[in-house]
Amino acid sequence: MRSIVLLMAFVVLAGSVEAQEARRRWEMERQIRLDKFEQILPKAMRENDIDMWIVAVKENHIDPLWRDLGRGYVTGIGYYVFTDRGSGRIERLALGPSGYLLAESGAYDRLAPASMLAELVRERDPKRIGVNMSDEIGPADGLSYTMYHHLQKTLGEPYASRLVSAERLVSDFRSRRVASEIVAFGEAAGIAIQLAERALSNEVITVGKTTLEDVAWWMQDRLLERALGSEFDMPSVYVTGPEGIVATSSNRLIQPGDVMMIDWGVQLMNFGTDIKRVAYVLRPGELTPPRSIQEAFDKAVAVRAAIKPALQPGRTAKETMAAMDEALRAAGYGVIEFNRPNADDKTDVAYGFHPVGNTGHGLGASMTTWQPFQSTLTLRRGQMFAFEYFAYSPIEEWGGRKLRVPIEDDAILMEDGVQFLHPANHRLLVIK
Repeated sequence: MRSIVLLMAFVVLAGSVEAQEARRRWEMERQIRLDKFEQILPKAMRENDIDMWIVAVKENHIDPLWRDLGRGYVTGIGYYVFTDRGSGRIERLALGPSGYLLAESGAYDRLAPASMLAELVRERDPKRIGVNMSDEIGPADGLSYTMYHHLQKTLGEPYASRLVSAERLVSDFRSRRVASEIVAFGEAAGIAIQLAERALSNEVITVGKTTLEDVAWWMQDRLLERALGSEFDMPSVYVTGPEGIVATSSNRLIQPGDVMMIDWGVQLMNFGTDIKRVAYVLRPGELTPPRSIQEAFDKAVAVRAAIKPALQPGRTAKETMAAMDEALRAAGYGVIEFNRPNADDKTDVAYGFHPVGNTGHGLGASMTTWQPFQSTLTLRRGQMFAFEYFAYSPIEEWGGRKLRVPIEDDAILMEDGVQFLHPANHRLLVIK
């Protein structure tokens, strides 16, 4: 009987702890939403000349911004409607979505039936109605083809002809950050680093017995234990050699002399991080990594100082990339295309400074070649991004072929330049 009572007490206590953590995370998301609706949304709508923003959702077919906007259960069709009525704030209506979390969020002036949409639009008479359609920005492309035509039919003319893309509004709304977002993202990034560095250690790895996929699955299990998500599906646990990447998250055994990397992100409270860490596996008799490997890592870390001054608010991403290239060349580095190092004794650099935030590859200005539209956007104070680059340095033991050392940490752009949201990578990890 005593054991049963103790077990029941444990279950109650465990349930209480879980409820406290769930509430903590919800309250943080709630605060972020309130701050963004009050401080970011008015600027985003007015600077992009949007009078009304309609985000449409269906049951079992939610918009990518569903969590940003407060969640809510949808039966049939629903709308989140934001209207600039000329005051200091934006009117916020939830038409159709309902439930405890939405009702308690404090985010909306009114919860009403979806059937009221046409009437409310006529009353407010917006000239430009933003909807989530975009050729390149995924989170701004949540409106399906059928829902677009449904909106046209529901609103009728002249409002059906006033629908425009809200892609720049969505980009500005998400990429401009409030203080509570920085706190939440920093927590997620800290967890990502802690788990990556544990994974690249003898806590997890027994050399000659542990495989790359064993390490990746260990990381996934740690996420499950803490009710977290993996931002890029399976963590990329890989080995790089003279010919490039040898294997990634496969059944390859980890061997002495391997140079290992982890590239992954953690999902927490509607945020997704993106970080990398690097380790060397000691050979028998080695107490430290070979000088050439350590020097290649140290040269990679040193690149950071050359690039940082080029990132300033007010420049477009393309202008920033030109400044970064100039700074790298002035510091003596080769500037190359990804994985195409020069055959010389220089350290070559390729970079991919993409935004982070609600997803590991986020919204805002992007200093990359694979986000062309976002490379036209302007860097703003408060934008979070991955400080990501690859440094290729020659290794004597490899006949001068170059080791690619990836460096990636999550940073934020402030008035005075780049600041990191967590301790930036500065040491080569060692596995015995």
